[in-house]
Amino acid sequence: MADFQGTTTVDAADDVLFAFLSDVHNLPKYFARMTSAEPGEGNEVHTTAALPDGSQVEGKAWFEVTDDSRHIAWGAEGESGYHGYLDVRAVGDDRSEVEVHIHSERVPSGDESVQGGVDETLAAIKQLVERTNALE
Repeated sequence: MADFQGTTTVDAADDVLFAFLSDVHNLPKYFARMTSAEPGEGNEVHTTAALPDGSQVEGKAWFEVTDDSRHIAWGAEGESGYHGYLDVRAVGDDRSEVEVHIHSERVPSGDESVQGGVDETLAAIKQLVERTNALE
């Protein structure tokens, strides 16, 4: 069982950034290894992802958005115990901090591929927003 986390600062207002991150259709744009995400019923999301070994996996996940606290939580069904959350906080008028936490029962603490995925996700968020103006 292991926990992973990371934080980055993004040049975007927190409400605009949170609106982008909380849209299920945008998940593959910034989540490392996710190749598709489609909303299901309620808080269900149908996903596909590329694993580090190159194989593809499909599954159902849950995705919950709390607008008031700018908090997003998610998880996958099954034995992996995989779940995580993301928080967006204002650190200025047009600057925000994004913090990601991941928990998995399937990997050991310090697993470099999972931490790498967290780091890639944060880098993708920063790059999308700051370099390609994805929020406009």
